[in-house]
Amino acid sequence: MNISDIRSKTNAELANLLDDSYQELFNLRFQKASGQLTNPARKGEVRKLIARTKTILRERELAAID
Repeated sequence: MNISDIRSKTNAELANLLDDSYQELFNLRFQKASGQLTNPARKGEVRKLIARTKTILRERELAAID
């Protein structure tokens, strides 16, 4: 998912995306611990998605203050 896709979502959709991403990251960590992780690069992708989502939410929060 690229940044323009994230920016086009509403705040509620971003909150849902963030929750889903945290759940996926948890599952990936659990798979790694049990030795069942098939795509280790996915963990980094999910972490970046979380960071991007939080950045957009913070930008919108700051824009609402002004």
